[in-house]
Amino acid sequence: MATTNDLKNGLVLKLDGDQLWSVVEFQHVKPGKGPAFVRTKLKNVLSGKTVDKTFNAGVKVETATVDRRDMQFSYKDGEYFVFMDMETYDQLHVDPKTVGDTANYLLEGFDTTVALHEGTPLYVELPAAVELTVAQTDPGVQGDRSTGGTKPAELETGFSIQVPLFISTGEKIKVDTRSGEYLGRVSG
Repeated sequence: MATTNDLKNGLVLKLDGDQLWSVVEFQHVKPGKGPAFVRTKLKNVLSGKTVDKTFNAGVKVETATVDRRDMQFSYKDGEYFVFMDMETYDQLHVDPKTVGDTANYLLEGFDTTVALHEGTPLYVELPAAVELTVAQTDPGVQGDRSTGGTKPAELETGFSIQVPLFISTGEKIKVDTRSGEYLGRVSG
């Protein structure tokens, strides 16, 4: 149990029965007249839906214990994704719905963070950017380097993103895992 005065970004609350909501933003408001209150933006941990909710200041809210563990993606077993806990070497099977869009950037051996609540996986988090190889893209034409246009490229994970015209098949690039945007070439 906590009060609304203890809210901070990333804290997971248990509201409306047993639904888990993560605090995305919060603001303590003390108007000239009337009692203080806390305005929040909450994100449903399972569905990803965001809502704005206002609490009176000092009201008790139930917090949920979320265990964030460093895990490595091992392999795909049928439709399930298998992650290995890097401390205990236990394997965890996570369904595709929980993995969500993260699957677009997952390769065997990638380090991830898996959030668990009472042993149930809630979501899988990757670093903000990952390095992937371009599996296939149309060849660039001489002179394409300065036009600023883009073309589709299929990554080694099977996911397609837009890349600059000068990128060719086999190149290693950096991709933003939040937006799916091309961030640059990886030298080396």
